[in-house]
Amino acid sequence: MTTGSPWFRATNGPGPEPIAADPYAPPAEPYAPAEPYAPAEPYVPAEPYPAAEPYAAASPYAPAEPYAGADPYTPPADAYAPPAAPYTPPAESYAPPADPYVPADSYAPAEPYAYEEPASHGPGAQEGPYEPSYGPHEAEEPRRVRPDETMPLQALEEPSEPAPDAASEPAAGPGRAERRRAAKGGRGRNRGSAPASPTSSAAEGRPLSRVEARRAARAAKESVGVVASRVVGELFITFGVVMLLFVTYQLWWTNVLAGQETDKAKAQIEDTWAHEGGDNKPEAFEPGKGFAIMYIPKLDVVVPIAEGISKPEVLDKGMVGHYGEGKLKTAMPADKQGNFAVAGHRNTHGEPFRYINQLRPGDPIVVETKSAYYTYEMAGILPQTSPSNVSVIDPVPKQSGFKTPGRYITLTTCTPEFTSTYRMIVWGKLVDERPRSKGKPQALVG
Repeated sequence: MTTGSPWFRATNGPGPEPIAADPYAPPAEPYAPAEPYAPAEPYVPAEPYPAAEPYAAASPYAPAEPYAGADPYTPPADAYAPPAAPYTPPAESYAPPADPYVPADSYAPAEPYAYEEPASHGPGAQEGPYEPSYGPHEAEEPRRVRPDETMPLQALEEPSEPAPDAASEPAAGPGRAERRRAAKGGRGRNRGSAPASPTSSAAEGRPLSRVEARRAARAAKESVGVVASRVVGELFITFGVVMLLFVTYQLWWTNVLAGQETDKAKAQIEDTWAHEGGDNKPEAFEPGKGFAIMYIPKLDVVVPIAEGISKPEVLDKGMVGHYGEGKLKTAMPADKQGNFAVAGHRNTHGEPFRYINQLRPGDPIVVETKSAYYTYEMAGILPQTSPSNVSVIDPVPKQSGFKTPGRYITLTTCTPEFTSTYRMIVWGKLVDERPRSKGKPQALVG
């Protein structure tokens, strides 16, 4: 509060701050009564002030001289006058530069400046080269300090950081007005100009506007053509893998399965021969059931022969099928006359007849049945014929060279390899019939 406050009281002001007594001070002197009260001297009034001199009247008022008016306004002597002569343009008109434009390639450097002698300050005096008034800078030797001398601490000067280069700092991004103009794109005069690419804006370090961000998103998004080509490529790759697996299955795995089936059929035929007695007539064999074993020593072929030429039940299991059904029915090896015709795969599914084209006249072909061994000699080959040419399995096959009825054998397979467009035919003629009780024939032993 101040002294002007209505709550301020001069008599209620704060007193001086009490001072604590010194405990170590000597004790004070005992109290002595004050001297008795003596009345003061009586009041004596001061001398009176001297009276002032009486007021003197001033001199009477005198009016000043009357005001003299100024001279009347006089216009300047030279009034406004039009220019003496109208404006005349410069005499020389614009003239093009005398020298034509010289391209940068034809620029010829100017002659070097000639050395000028320095001006002398006096007659016959020449100014010498500048010589510094002091010698080279040498490091000042620090003052040695005595061990008992106290030295003030010296503040180390911190290396000042270089001022940031304005060119290294990224440029500020465009303002709102610039972004709006960029968003309008091809309006007005700038319709033909191409908008700035988002990649260039990103390379400059400034943030992308909304339109540029949308363009960048559309550019990053794959087009329909790219997606379609990718899908087509993946389909082709998948199709190629499936085809490769299918070829592997046909050329390798089917042979593995056919080998297992032929081994099983051969063991079953031999087991039947061991447990059953007597001769079996041809009509006793069921379709798909093995009844004989064929040997081709030159090709190292041992394959069971089953009744019928069904692919799933006979041929695809790696066995050789006998033409014994319907119009294609042929003779059996035990018949006294006829043509024993069989069929087999040339490729895949065991491929028992793959190399029959390598047979030559006189090569043995042996057929083992329950009662005997029948040995045939290769007599002729037809490299290619139509699948519908069934005359090749007649009792006296055509184009075989046989003229009279006899006991023949015919091997049929597909050609060319890995196709079934045509048929290859190999014929043979019976040369030996040997009971199984007498042992194997010479073609199998030798």
